[in-house]
Amino acid sequence: MSGPITNRVNRIKAGNDPELICQMPSGYAILGKYQPEPIAGCCMLLPKTVVASPNDLNHADRAQFFSDLTLLGDAIMQATGSTRINYLVLCNQVPELHGHCIPRFDTEDPTKRMQGPFEAYDFGNARIADATNQDQALHAQLKAALESLLQ
Repeated sequence: MSGPITNRVNRIKAGNDPELICQMPSGYAILGKYQPEPIAGCCMLLPKTVVASPNDLNHADRAQFFSDLTLLGDAIMQATGSTRINYLVLCNQVPELHGHCIPRFDTEDPTKRMQGPFEAYDFGNARIADATNQDQALHAQLKAALESLLQ
């Protein structure tokens, strides 16, 4: 398999991805590439071994991936003060397994808060995450929250 998720996992394994938050049992928690300001704290879970969809995993690996995805959501809620998490595993545009955890806040425009995150916000034009600069504090908070939950 070769695509953007595979390439990203390879960078992580090579120690060349500053957006890596933490290694989890099923894969890697990362700060999402795009961070729309009203919902900053978007993260992704990438599997250690990339497959096309969760249906390609055996039962135990599938259960671990989704358990880790919701644990990442718990960490995001702790770190950002969000009131809920939208979980998305689409694998349509990028046909490699990856999960999105997108924080939602009571402070969002009420109309947007009722929509899915990709409908409500222009991710393609959102600012790019930067864990070494603008998002350094957020990244550190996410890492601390996730590592405490993994213990």
